[in-house]
Amino acid sequence: MKSGKSSKKVFICAFILALAFVPPAVARAATGAAPVVGGGPAVSAEGAAPSAEGTLQSGAPEGVAVPDGTAPENEGEAEAPEGVEEIDTLAPVDPDGDYDGEELDHITGAMGARITARLSRFGYGFFRGAPSTFAPVSNVPVGPDYVIGPGDVVRIHVWGMVEGNWSVTVDRNGNLSLPQAGVVGVGGLSFSQARDVIEGAYGQYFTNFDINVSMGELRSLTVYVTGNARRPGAYTVSSLSTLVNALLASGGPSPSGTMRAIELKRGGKTVVTFDVYDLLLKGDKTKDVRLMPGDVIFIPPVGALVGITGDVKVPAYYEIKGQARLKDLLAVAGGLTSRHFRGRLQVDRTENNQYRTTFETDLENLDVDPRKNIALQDGDLVKVYAVLVQKSTVVLSGAVANPGSYAIEEGYTRLSDVLNRSGGLLYTASTQGEITRVHVTQEGPVTERIAVDFAAALRGERNHDVSLKPNDYIQIRNVPEWDLYTTVSVGGQVRSPGTYTIKKGERLSDLIERAGGFTGEAFPGGAVFSRESVRVGQQKQIDEMIRRLEQGLYSGAAAAAGSAMTGSDAQLVQVEAEQKSRFLAKLKESRADGRVVVAIPENYALLKGSPYDMELLEGDTLFVPRRPQTINVVGAVYSPTAFVYRPGQPYTAYIRQAGDFSVNADRRRVYIVKADGSAVRGLDGKKPRVVEEGDAVVVPEKIDVKNNLRDFRDIIDIVYKVAVAAKVVLD
Repeated sequence: MKSGKSSKKVFICAFILALAFVPPAVARAATGAAPVVGGGPAVSAEGAAPSAEGTLQSGAPEGVAVPDGTAPENEGEAEAPEGVEEIDTLAPVDPDGDYDGEELDHITGAMGARITARLSRFGYGFFRGAPSTFAPVSNVPVGPDYVIGPGDVVRIHVWGMVEGNWSVTVDRNGNLSLPQAGVVGVGGLSFSQARDVIEGAYGQYFTNFDINVSMGELRSLTVYVTGNARRPGAYTVSSLSTLVNALLASGGPSPSGTMRAIELKRGGKTVVTFDVYDLLLKGDKTKDVRLMPGDVIFIPPVGALVGITGDVKVPAYYEIKGQARLKDLLAVAGGLTSRHFRGRLQVDRTENNQYRTTFETDLENLDVDPRKNIALQDGDLVKVYAVLVQKSTVVLSGAVANPGSYAIEEGYTRLSDVLNRSGGLLYTASTQGEITRVHVTQEGPVTERIAVDFAAALRGERNHDVSLKPNDYIQIRNVPEWDLYTTVSVGGQVRSPGTYTIKKGERLSDLIERAGGFTGEAFPGGAVFSRESVRVGQQKQIDEMIRRLEQGLYSGAAAAAGSAMTGSDAQLVQVEAEQKSRFLAKLKESRADGRVVVAIPENYALLKGSPYDMELLEGDTLFVPRRPQTINVVGAVYSPTAFVYRPGQPYTAYIRQAGDFSVNADRRRVYIVKADGSAVRGLDGKKPRVVEEGDAVVVPEKIDVKNNLRDFRDIIDIVYKVAVAAKVVLD
């Protein structure tokens, strides 16, 4: 078990800590955990086709193409050229979806070339959206050229000599059975032709009537998407659907499929060859023809691919047709940005399927020099670089309205120009300052400091209004010892309590005088003077004391646990360790108050010139309490309480009033805590010391130093009784 010497040290440290500082309650706010947001997987529906992202799409809305069964994802997708990571898109990658490459780079000042291998295949992002965005619906008005077929519904409204409203469906033979007019053939006729036929049929039997013919529900038709489609298969679409609608429903071409030569076949013949680039780059839909039943959309393999990256408006991999050249590629990529560098262009190329090579040229006179308009090959990667960034700036810091970095023109921009652009000097600015300039030499950088008068520079005096060079550092200081306001506070029994601004050199007596002096009930001897720097130092000492105490207690607990002989001893050691932990937790809540012991006489004028007439600093506080009428007796007495103060009485007189010493009192270690915060022994030699106004008598208990749980619990009890007593006295 531990020796009595170690336990005694623990008690003394805790006792001193409790007397010196009052431990206030400390509230600590609990931190909450950030919520975790997650998303679940997409829900599949029967007959849904896999989407481009690998999820399933449910049944399509009205008018949207629906596959006749689930078509498998194309397994034969082509990869991007070697060394290039392919991603979906029409635009550069941006997690927020609002990236404007050139604009953003200009705003942030990131003027470096955007040379990257993370290029997308141009146009594939067009087919990754929801098909319902582009697919037609069946309840829209049809045009006069709409071709009627089996399954279409025709609505007929007749009034006059004959009246009626009928909805008639075109049968599989293309005929309409008209009420009261017989059967007419309309299959294969345009809507305008069918309307004339219906009116003529009723005109054969009736006169003096009017008729209105419109289309009701439209028929659906089945088309086939084959070849290198993302989701090939048979699709049931609206009769208003076009080639693009079917492509959108099927997910468009797969990475191995072409976008430049998609064929629409009808009756074994190619009706039209569609180039998606015409739609995306020119808005041309002239070849986006209306679909007919049994049409086949065939997507051949992809053609030659050429990439372009860097400072072009739409960097991507493009599919080229025929013998394309550099100007053709720049055109489909949207052209060059405004900051491209015309002096360099680099091309990566695979030669004869044997090795990769790189060659460079430039963009100067591209329109007139045919040699620079190079012919492109499959797999080429063209890199367009940005102009070099050459910053010519100076740094302005200190007492100006807008410090920061300012652009200059070397040889023309002067110091006064930058000062005026910054909004001018603040009123606290010193007119004397310096410019730091670094010269580049072969031996290394050489620093030069140029002393200037900013006021003279603003007046245009050439010897101070110096010509600036790039990377100059201009420092504008405040006037010496500038401090806007230094404030102290005084409260309690003074005539004008409050917060006061002070000037350098003012002292405690000056503050009391400015506050109007003491009131008639003031007790200057118990004044509490606090200082922030003292509080910081005291808190540091408290923390260090607690750290050493914690190390001692824990090391002692470990030794005690190792020497436990029985289970009951081990349990006792564990309970003792828990008590010590709670004790340390209480001590850690102790906070210093920064009190400085000062002796202030009743006549504060006598404070002037004394060692206690301290020079005031920012944040100092003085509190003058009301004159007390009692003496506190705390600790090991039978009735610890407050007693009426009687002048000239020794501390033993007040102890007798408290019922005398208890059996555990340590009579030789009685302390008197003075009103000014200091502490003295109760015995002055062998003579009891006289108690003065505001004093407190502290009677500690006699500690029988043994290393057991009960004694340690008693120590804690004594320490906190003394701490509470100290709080009563100091308040």
